[in-house]
Amino acid sequence: MTQTSDRIRAIIAEQAMLDADQVTDNATPAELGIDSLGLVESIFALEEEFDITIPFNANEPDKSDFDISNMGSIIAGVEKLVAAKE
Repeated sequence: MTQTSDRIRAIIAEQAMLDADQVTDNATPAELGIDSLGLVESIFALEEEFDITIPFNANEPDKSDFDISNMGSIIAGVEKLVAAKE
């Protein structure tokens, strides 16, 4: 795991009120107890932490260019945005 992915897991875990090691790549937001509002709060927290803009539309999540199906895809997407910024 990279330092970035560790930070992402910590942010998601904080939003879900879980331990970071419970945030596995295969876990979906719903499985972690993150509802749509929690997901939006998590996205905002990630954007703030990494100074990035995540292309996610909470009103139309299915039309977003950002895969939120599981934690692995969220982490990969954030890492890609962070790498593109550097």
